[in-house]
Amino acid sequence: MNKKIIYISDFFIEHVLGGAEINDNILLYEILTTEIERIQSHLVDSTFLENNINNLFIISNFINLSEKCKIYLQNNCRYIIYEHDHKYIKTRNPGLYKDFKAPKEHVINEDFYKNALKVIVQSKLHKKIIEKNINIQNIFNFGGSLWSGETLKLLEKLLSQEKKEICSIMNSSIGHKNTADAIKFCKFKKIPFRLIESRSYKKFLYMMAANNQFAFFPKTPETLSRVVVEARMLGIKLYINDMIGASHEEWFDVKGKELIKLMNNKKQIIKKEIEILM
Repeated sequence: MNKKIIYISDFFIEHVLGGAEINDNILLYEILTTEIERIQSHLVDSTFLENNINNLFIISNFINLSEKCKIYLQNNCRYIIYEHDHKYIKTRNPGLYKDFKAPKEHVINEDFYKNALKVIVQSKLHKKIIEKNINIQNIFNFGGSLWSGETLKLLEKLLSQEKKEICSIMNSSIGHKNTADAIKFCKFKKIPFRLIESRSYKKFLYMMAANNQFAFFPKTPETLSRVVVEARMLGIKLYINDMIGASHEEWFDVKGKELIKLMNNKKQIIKKEIEILM
């Protein structure tokens, strides 16, 4: 019988429309060609793991995965962690600590990360912060994120759209996204701005593409920041701080069609890194 991939995550795209879930969905249905079985982490038990012990596991968000299952995986199974944030710290927020280094009593899941075949991360900044907190040598910096072919075509179309001399600000109720400081910045610099938000991902891209600037000053490190990369693909001028993982990548000066092509090529990189372990 051919081996398959068992994909474990707290939620999938039909449950939550977040960056992690969008990434996972593209990896599952547009990139990987191996047979895949999905399961939410709270439904995983030792019997399920035993029945799939010869398969490769990919672990995405795993807050709802039991300690018993984590221990079984690290002692008996071959698995990759596709890390979307900072689940090795109790708070999941390295921005709370000086130099992003949490006290030892706040570090969790260290053995779970150490025993993974690979921990796939999204930027050099992401990798650096993990290494400050746990001693592991199995990190692979993917240096990007995943967009569907359909979305990349839309971004290329919106790139040529006429843009107004206005700065877009993401209107977020999430405190660490720091909408307030982006507003203060634009007011201080006397830059016309517009708050943008939408439950529709496509509509949000259309709104962002209508303006030629984007301001974003998060309070906690963004592992990559999809929205900032999308702004670069749209050829938009950025006002950001050093909390943006993408800004630490060597390709960050690239924009427009060249960046769209580069992100499309990233799909083959992550495919190779996973399927070589099958």
